[in-house]
Amino acid sequence: MRFQHAPQVWSAFPELVCGVLHATGVTPTVDVGPLLARHADTARARLAAGPEGGLPEIQAWRRAFARMGLAPTRYRCAAESLLRRFRRDGALPRLHPLVDVGNALSLGYAVPVAVLDAERIVGDLAVRPASGEETYLTLGSGEDECPEPGEVIFADSAGRAHSRRWTHRQSGWSAVRDDTTEVLVVIEALHDGAAETVPRMLAELSAALEDVWRTPVRTALLTVEAPVFSVARATAG
Repeated sequence: MRFQHAPQVWSAFPELVCGVLHATGVTPTVDVGPLLARHADTARARLAAGPEGGLPEIQAWRRAFARMGLAPTRYRCAAESLLRRFRRDGALPRLHPLVDVGNALSLGYAVPVAVLDAERIVGDLAVRPASGEETYLTLGSGEDECPEPGEVIFADSAGRAHSRRWTHRQSGWSAVRDDTTEVLVVIEALHDGAAETVPRMLAELSAALEDVWRTPVRTALLTVEAPVFSVARATAG
């Protein structure tokens, strides 16, 4: 499987910093509570100084959404949505240990983290403009949608959209479940300082998988000069 951003994405967003991780041997029966608490405390402290919309990481994604022709307060990146929910409720719901760790990192760093079930990805996965013929399964209602032509999506070789509006919302199709064993995690940032933030997040996530799940990982930082992450699949897809 190869993961990459299309040349159009790099051209439009040269400030993009992307970290990718692949791992197998994931299970739902581990305790990640201490990891979650640390990042929740960080988010709480940052939000005490003002709402999430003022954070530089979120401001960068708002500018990106505006450049894509999206109203940035209607369509928010996933990190902003998590921070809004956290500020309102004081906590996030527990879903799956690895998703919870990804959400915690997203809270603490205010950067979108996509955790996908790699077995549900067919062939390669690319962040690219939609043709308008792809199919997206909503996470909540389980209904099929068709992304608009030109909309930036995560799309696999079968035309399945695994996100809409880039980092706005993941698909229910590749959401991590209790029977998930193989994952692909994508961390994307656009703010000043992203070149330092994303490697730090990738290192923390790698350490969690190696320490808690006792499973090896493969990681990469993608650039316009080296935009492709290739990994041998544990399962056919």
